[in-house]
Amino acid sequence: MKVLLIGGTGAMGKHLSKILSDNCIETFVTTRKHRIDSKYIKYMVGNALEMEFLKKTMNTKWDAIVDFMLYSSSQFYERIELLLNSTTHYFYISSSRVYANSKSKIIESSPRLLDHAQDEEFLNSGEYSLQKAEQENYFLNATRNNWTIIRPYITYSEERLQLGVFEKEEWLYRALQGKTIVFSKEIARKKTTLTYGLDVANAIYSLFRHPETKGQVYHITQNNSNSWNEILAIYLKIIEEYTGKRPRVLDIGLNELKKLKPSPYSITKDRLYNREFNTSKINEYIPIDNFTEAYEGIKICLNEILINKKFHKINWTAEAKKDKLTKEISKINEIPGLKTKLRYLYYRFLG
Repeated sequence: MKVLLIGGTGAMGKHLSKILSDNCIETFVTTRKHRIDSKYIKYMVGNALEMEFLKKTMNTKWDAIVDFMLYSSSQFYERIELLLNSTTHYFYISSSRVYANSKSKIIESSPRLLDHAQDEEFLNSGEYSLQKAEQENYFLNATRNNWTIIRPYITYSEERLQLGVFEKEEWLYRALQGKTIVFSKEIARKKTTLTYGLDVANAIYSLFRHPETKGQVYHITQNNSNSWNEILAIYLKIIEEYTGKRPRVLDIGLNELKKLKPSPYSITKDRLYNREFNTSKINEYIPIDNFTEAYEGIKICLNEILINKKFHKINWTAEAKKDKLTKEISKINEIPGLKTKLRYLYYRFLG
């Protein structure tokens, strides 16, 4: 069996490639960085958004393709026929952010924002959840069925931990610098569902062996939900155990929060919803009760991050705005480049 993971080096893809390798499945992973091959994992270096590279990758017939890429709609329509023609089973990674607000546990047929939202400005925004739903429609309206739609929700890993709308670079980095975490009390009260990337990867792998899952939609999430306040408490407890200090937290209103995020819709059309899921459909193929509980999974991943301290690029304009709210100042030698330093100082003291 030959499996291709397109963009498979993230929170789910890294775990999935290891699972496939452990089961002696020949696995190929597209990546923009050079990585070390192993016996069953081969890395294909190139930009999967470039058609020339993609066409070369599709020179072989794949038993399965799992596509983690984020496409614009035009990119998606340009590629999808090529992808479907090159595999027996194509897994499209969508998102549970496509769902509209729901007072009951979400099932796969629950209303989507694209179909039920009435906010014209939002519907014309090209927002992430809308693009995913539009691309899902290609499959849902197709005559062929060699595809499966996967809808993860918030998936965390040894490299990624979110707090509300903030990535770890936007909240954990501050905590480790001894500064105050900025959080929203409105979001803190909402229920959310966080799922360990390893569990999502195991569930995707379980679908490989079941051809009847073609033409179907599955959300793959933890069965249990927590409030963001509860998730924050887990983070603070683990950080305090590691550093000996409990990070400070400043509650801010939605208006202040929106000034820190370029798009408001991840807040108003997602994080302000209670997100709880009925997982009975995927449970037919893998026992969801065996998924890692939030505290256990977060502790594994957060401890790994605290040891390695690997962070992606920091947005110093946003940091300046947070520092202004918390009345703190970042160390100038932390900030790279003269222009970035000047921008930070402007937004911290004048902007």
